[in-house]
Order: sequence, then structure tokens, then C-alpha cells
Amino acid sequence: MKNIWTATLAALMISLPTFAAGTLSDNIRFDSQILGYEMQFRAYIPEGTKKDDSLPVVFVSDGQWYLGDGQMAEVLDAEIAAGRLKPVIAIFVDSGEPGNPKNNRRNDQFMCNPTYAQFYRDELIPTVEAAFPVGKTREERLIMGLSFGGLNAACFGLMIPDSFANIGMHSPASGEHLKLLADMYGKQDKLPLKMYFSTGTKNDNTKEARKFHKVLKRKGYDVTYTEVPFGHEWDNWHPLIDDLLLTFFPANP
Repeated sequence: MKNIWTATLAALMISLPTFAAGTLSDNIRFDSQILGYEMQFRAYIPEGTKKDDSLPVVFVSDGQWYLGDGQMAEVLDAEIAAGRLKPVIAIFVDSGEPGNPKNNRRNDQFMCNPTYAQFYRDELIPTVEAAFPVGKTREERLIMGLSFGGLNAACFGLMIPDSFANIGMHSPASGEHLKLLADMYGKQDKLPLKMYFSTGTKNDNTKEARKFHKVLKRKGYDVTYTEVPFGHEWDNWHPLIDDLLLTFFPANP
């Protein structure tokens, strides 16, 4: 594994010698020995970042969609420039096969897949920490996603809580998946997690989302819950990206 990452890190450091406003890397590809196939991500580095900084880091599932439809790099630029959000590094993890985006692996990766969680814990997080000036504590890491990616974030909270203290969910998965999450979190002893959880009230999984939220509150979790009058779509999620980020890393708590 070391040789794979050495080549990757060398390429990263060459391609990002300085950090300008809203630097967004090209796709960074690597072969995962744990998953057994190639993955890719893009990295956002805020203006003024120095190589000896220690910034919070946001891992974004379905990174290609958050960058495209969600325009999340622009949201990060605006919130950091306005002084509302701490400077953060964001890692946009692509769920599609590199070079063949129609082969989207999210249905397999995001379903509380222990191998995918191991990939994050043992390969992706150490690689990001070696390549970028990010903090190395669980409190400085956020995992976030939409729909199945929101399910993945909730799963990571249960499966690798030593890696992530912060869990961000936009409309997580289906009603059936929310029932499973409510059951798993209800049976598990309370974990040291902070959460953001949103749902729409039109053609979204509102009923089961409310039940899951009640379970989280009953267990004593620190959870910020939001309902908006939209469906399972970007009209729902895009306006809430800043809300999610500011829940965890406000410039002035």
C-alpha cells in the first residue's frame, strides 16, 4: 500500500505548490487495496491556507454531485469569505468509476458497507492527512452526504465513530433505510456524535425522518434537525449546504 500512496502524494504536492482562493484540484485517482478498485476525489483548499495549518476537513460523499448541482465549492468560498465559516478543506469523493461515471457504485458502497468504512479509516483519511494541512482528531472531521450518501454518513457514525465525530445528512435514503437507522441507533449505546439532519416535506421521507429524529433526541444526541417544503431534490439540499457546514465549523461559535 505504501508505494501506491507515495506516488499519489508526490503528485498532490507537485500540483498544489501554493493555495490560491478556492483552489479545487483536478481528479486525484488511486488504487484502493481494500476496495480492490480505483477511486478518485477532488480537494478544495481555501484561500490563504498554509502548509503548516491544521484545518477541519469535510469528506463529501457523491462529491461529483455536490460540486456540480450543489455548487458546494462556491458555497465554501462565500461562507469563508464572509467570515461565517472556519476555513475548511473539503474532500469530494466520487462515487462513480473513474473514467466511467455511469458505473456508480454508491448503492453498494453506502449501505453500511464495512469494507467501505475500512477504506475511509485505513486508506483515505491517512492519505488526506499526509497530503493536506488538516487536523488529525475525530472532532475535526465531518462526513456528509445526500440520500444514500446521508445513509452512509449515519452508518459511519455507528461503524467508525473513532474516525468521525460529526455526521451530516441531507434526506438520508429511503423510508425503509430510515427505519433501520432508527432501530440501530435506538439499540446502540449513545456515541459521542454531533449531527445535522434534514428532510423535505414534499415527496421525501418525512414520516420516517421524524421518527428517526425522535430516536436520536431520546438517546440524547446533539442533533440539528431541519424540514423544508421541497422534495428529494436539489431545491431541498442546495440551500442547506451552508446550514450543515455552519452547524459544525462556525467561525464564531
